[in-house]
Amino acid sequence: MIPPAPPRPAQLGPLLARCRLDRGWSQQRAAAELCAAAGVPTLSRHEISRWERQRRVPGGFWLGWLAVVLDVPLVALAEAAAATRRAGSTRATGPGRAAVAGVRPRGRTGPGRTGGTTRGGGARTTTTG
Repeated sequence: MIPPAPPRPAQLGPLLARCRLDRGWSQQRAAAELCAAAGVPTLSRHEISRWERQRRVPGGFWLGWLAVVLDVPLVALAEAAAATRRAGSTRATGPGRAAVAGVRPRGRTGPGRTGGTTRGGGARTTTTG
């Protein structure tokens, strides 16, 4: 008889959402708690949403603070983050990954790209050739 497979680690998005909701926190409150704990004022509720929808996976810095703020073992969050990355639930980002997938990257244009604008709404630059 074949033994049953071990349970798969939970994916990070649902785990974060469940932990946040168990505390009765909104995404805004979770972001504020993380900012206060980490001393970094730049995390917004939008990033919490991206993590919960698995559009992005937080790195080690934020995983550590999530463990502290949500009172969850860091190893559980790290395993869930690894499972999420293995499952490929995050969207391919960056020109390298998008080019491999045959998808043209969207969003910002930058130096060396035709028709791009400078960041911050500066003058429009075009290249001719």
